[in-house]
Amino acid sequence: MASSAWMLAVCVAALTVTRVGAAANKQAERNCSLTPLYLPSTAVNTSLQLQHLREQMQSSSISAYIIPGTDAHMSEYIASRDARLAFMSGFTGSAGTAVVTQRKAVLWTDSRYWVQAERQMDCNWELEKDASISSVADWLISELPPGSSVSFDPFLFSLETFQDYASYLESSGLRLNPITANLVDKVWKDRPPLSSESLIRLPDRVINRSWQMKVQEIRNLMMESLNRPTALLLSALDETAWLFNLRGNDIPYNPFFYSYTLLTLNEIWLFVHPERVTKDLEEYLNANCSDLLCVQLKPYDSVLQHLSKYVVQPDIRVWIGTEYTNYALFQLIPQEKLITSTYSPVLTSKAVKDETEEQVLRDAHVRDAVAVIQLLMWLENVVPQGNETELSAAEYVNKCRSKQKDNRGPSFETISASGPNAALPHYSPSVETNRRLTVGEMYLVDSGGQYLDGTTDITRTVHWGTPTQMQKEAFTRVLMGNIEISRTVFPSGTKGVNLEMLGRRALWEVGLNYGHGTGHGVGNYFGVHEWPVGFQTSNIPFRAGMFTSIEPGYYKENDFGIRIEDIAVTVPVHTKYGNNYLTFDTVSLVPYDRKLIDISLLSMEQRKWLNKYYETIRQLVGPELEKQGLHEENNWMLKNTEAFPELGSSASICSSSLTLIALAVTLLHSVS
Repeated sequence: MASSAWMLAVCVAALTVTRVGAAANKQAERNCSLTPLYLPSTAVNTSLQLQHLREQMQSSSISAYIIPGTDAHMSEYIASRDARLAFMSGFTGSAGTAVVTQRKAVLWTDSRYWVQAERQMDCNWELEKDASISSVADWLISELPPGSSVSFDPFLFSLETFQDYASYLESSGLRLNPITANLVDKVWKDRPPLSSESLIRLPDRVINRSWQMKVQEIRNLMMESLNRPTALLLSALDETAWLFNLRGNDIPYNPFFYSYTLLTLNEIWLFVHPERVTKDLEEYLNANCSDLLCVQLKPYDSVLQHLSKYVVQPDIRVWIGTEYTNYALFQLIPQEKLITSTYSPVLTSKAVKDETEEQVLRDAHVRDAVAVIQLLMWLENVVPQGNETELSAAEYVNKCRSKQKDNRGPSFETISASGPNAALPHYSPSVETNRRLTVGEMYLVDSGGQYLDGTTDITRTVHWGTPTQMQKEAFTRVLMGNIEISRTVFPSGTKGVNLEMLGRRALWEVGLNYGHGTGHGVGNYFGVHEWPVGFQTSNIPFRAGMFTSIEPGYYKENDFGIRIEDIAVTVPVHTKYGNNYLTFDTVSLVPYDRKLIDISLLSMEQRKWLNKYYETIRQLVGPELEKQGLHEENNWMLKNTEAFPELGSSASICSSSLTLIALAVTLLHSVS
């Protein structure tokens, strides 16, 4: 699944493409300039909630109220009870910010969602086609007189978000006024309730380190730190879940639960909804004692109260990761008692999988490959009949995964895109946009599963007819980028951003490119986008045992899209002279579409890598297909993993030049 700012959601903005069996509706978007106003059936009437919110604002002397589209943990996906932006505006896109004043209501979002916003919002709302904080701030400055109060829920602002707003607004005479009682919640009478399901602990067979071992590991890191923190505050939902080997179902697609943790050198405070902790889990957590390895359960909503009491004590220092700590908690900690890093030691420790985590995650990918192979073979057989669509394909792969051992559902909403829809990197089909699959178009499917032992994410692009030469070349160059990253050897401690250009080199040679990131981390029954691993500037350096996606692509507007995504793990490699070097070992195990590969473009080294990868698929996936009685699928896999000739015409981009590029990049950038 492509990694970038676009990763915050599965995009549904492309609502103007051809429908199955129907012409596009020319009046699918609102028109607020007509008399009477024109609103499509998809628009939401927001008059009542705006009236009630403005009453709350007036009683508190608030001039403007900012409503972000996030939750208190800066989560990528949010629960329905945190969808305050959608409740107030009708807009359900995952990236956006709203501002309400007594006279106006305005939504800011990026180009992925402009059409969607025009179809979902009524004429109470204005749309600003910009997602930046500076744009919101400029609008506030132009609309409000100096001295006006601009309020927000500090639980929904990250530290960086607050600092950005403050730098723009306060110099212009506007006052930022945090209010912890969320005003939207006050007027949201039918707000979805919290899940009542109990939390679960991971089975012992997928765990190498007990929670007690992890707590001691993190405490050791705290004691080794030069700043000598006395406490560590954990705010990201995957931090607490990882630390205690627990999972929940509060967030769509992610097995997380609402929680905070305050870990000191002699106490453990877990802020959670206690009614969801069973007697067995209380015993598991040693919750009825107060020793060094006893977890004291506190109500989730009491985190402010307990943190406030802790920070007034003398000689304490609280360590936070600024990337996921909300402003409400940050502002409680006196600056002289605050220790910050971009990521907490839990996130950086979690990024490196231990031997058990690595093996079970590999195992999950074998079973996941079975489901994707089932999909690809089925599509190859049924698409020529002309009855299948993007939606039916997405449903089929989810059905195939549901039959695999330990599957717990999809890891994100399946991206199933044909023809021009595939040119939108994060399009996902809806009833309005659903296209019929045909043999004359490219098809892209980006999907993943949650398993008790791992999280998967894989993208394959196929063509069932006769691809054009340009399509074949573009696909092959995307594949070359995937291979070049996958087979490169680099010093441990190299940042992913220093390798990222290898995924683009073959495309750049002919003037092609892609507009999303090249990879992201992935977890063990966790988030499908697991920070802080990946190829972006903000990602941490690679160490052995880190899992990342590798996913170059190419998208020709209104025509077709290509993405090849695999999950790979960093493993030690023996070199002739040097030690402490790494390479990637691909754990996604599904063949690429042979029809789209122009073998003449591949170097001998790239062909060797591809043949070795195909032999690995045969060795690992073949037995699993046979075990499940999927003999026809096994034959399909064998046919599609036949070896390519390793000798032939020289590739347009030789491997040695790419190796030199990798070396140059490593030398030009500091290796942490």
